Amino acid sequence: MEIAVAETSLSSPELLILSGLLAVGLALVHLFSGKLRFLDATPRSLWLSISSGVSVAYVFVHILPELSAAQATIKQAVGEGLSFLEHHVYLVTLFGVAVFYGLERTAKVSRQRNQEAGNGDVTEAGIFWLHIASFAVYNALIGYLLLHREEPGVQSLFLFFFAMALHFIVNDKGLRDNHKSYYDRVGRWILAAAIIVGWAIGRGSEIHEAAIAVLFAFLAGGIVLNVLKEELPEDRESRFWGFALGAAIYASLLVAV
Repeated sequence: MEIAVAETSLSSPELLILSGLLAVGLALVHLFSGKLRFLDATPRSLWLSISSGVSVAYVFVHILPELSAAQATIKQAVGEGLSFLEHHVYLVTLFGVAVFYGLERTAKVSRQRNQEAGNGDVTEAGIFWLHIASFAVYNALIGYLLLHREEPGVQSLFLFFFAMALHFIVNDKGLRDNHKSYYDRVGRWILAAAIIVGWAIGRGSEIHEAAIAVLFAFLAGGIVLNVLKEELPEDRESRFWGFALGAAIYASLLVAV
């Protein structure tokens, strides 16, 4: 099965409106997830672990198999000079992991420096803006992919929306831990707007199916790293069974449909 550009999203007014409404829905997740105070509990909230499991299941059951099927398409698009991508599209996924790992490390180091300087357990201003700019691009990509996914149709759209909505809740928790009130005052608004901007760009443009595959590969790497960095640290006291339950249920749903 080849990855296909979701042309029906652009030609169907109903599906276009629906994708726009879901883009607004994802933006609202950023704006209001901070109101879910039960997510701040220690041990880590069961719902956060379930959300993480859903996000990872979407990557491994839905995105990665499609990327494997798309490798030949990518080779045709890039030519012989970059033919290694026929077998190594996952390098882009690895790049996504590396980028977001680097961002997380810069945030942790910045918080340590501020603590040692007596400025509190929060990142420095420059790191805050680096994080917000990077995640704004990430969110704009997700907004774009609401219109240009690897598989067209309403069912695919809702599966993508649900996985990304839960993923944003997990991301918000991590960003709020790193940046504290700066994130609530400024960051969440920028990230919410970035989703709408990405959707608007997708509304006015259409790129090759091979490029869609590359974008999804990068997104897959970002999702995996952003989930694991929240679930693995010991001080989070994460809920393994919650993570496993979320992954199992959503993986079963994806296989069934």
